[in-house]
Amino acid sequence: MNILVLGAGALGVYFGGRLLEAGQNISFFVREKRAAQLAKEGLKINSPEGNFESRNVTTYTLPEEVRDIDLIFLAVKGYHLDQVIPQVQTIVQHTGAFVLPLLNGMEHIEKLQIAIGKEKVVGGFASIVATLNEKGHVEHTSGNSTLKYGVLHEQQTKICEQLEELHSQVKTKLIREEDILKHMWKKYIFITAFSGITSAMQLPSGYIANSPATFATAIKVILEMSMLAGLEGVILTDQEVESVTKTLLGFKKEATSSMHQDMRKGLPIEVEHLHGGALRLAAKHQVEVPVIETLYGVLKPYENGRPI
Repeated sequence: MNILVLGAGALGVYFGGRLLEAGQNISFFVREKRAAQLAKEGLKINSPEGNFESRNVTTYTLPEEVRDIDLIFLAVKGYHLDQVIPQVQTIVQHTGAFVLPLLNGMEHIEKLQIAIGKEKVVGGFASIVATLNEKGHVEHTSGNSTLKYGVLHEQQTKICEQLEELHSQVKTKLIREEDILKHMWKKYIFITAFSGITSAMQLPSGYIANSPATFATAIKVILEMSMLAGLEGVILTDQEVESVTKTLLGFKKEATSSMHQDMRKGLPIEVEHLHGGALRLAAKHQVEVPVIETLYGVLKPYENGRPI
């Protein structure tokens, strides 16, 4: 299977690199500056799951150049989605590839389905705490990593089966889920709380558990998001909601969200994609989500980087 990773941030390089390490045919679609950096510095992963380095990295910078691709890992930030959709459309038209978006949230699914067809958009997401260092190498700081995926349209069964065959070959978890929409929602609920709270308090995850007031705020975000999931037809049990809470408390004290990491670096953050998306769903169903709305208001000034 030929896989194109569109985007070479920490997430894209990590999962693309793990597949490259396993001998799969992996290429990266990136901007020219990033292509030059990969050519100079190579692809390198520093990780508890095992280090990996390769100087032989295939990159593309123009969508018309891409050929013979079966699957695209779409690994960009939510605020770049609208910019890359035309490139995704061109590549899919040339290759017939399926697209597995690894973005957080839910709004991107419908956008991509409109752009390239429902049959082409596979459900999925990734879970990892990682960042890029000054050389563009991945620093994986959590103890594990997971990429979950699943069928959203019957025509995706074969490509998901092919991806499933790779699970035992890679140093990460590639997990096929039957009810992928529910798993996507659970991730959306978690990341909205985790990224929102860590970024708003500008502290790592340990401070959530240590402060009853902060923990109570995080719980309210989880409950508001669970309500939205239910209104969208995805019903979570009390045990599933509790498991999201346990995940929130399960990180090392110093661990933090990618949004908080970006915020500390003065980079743009995904507040519009995550919290703004939740507010649009709330408006759609005519319900109130006051804690999410408050987090959105606190974080919105940092949307495009550190306010000047």
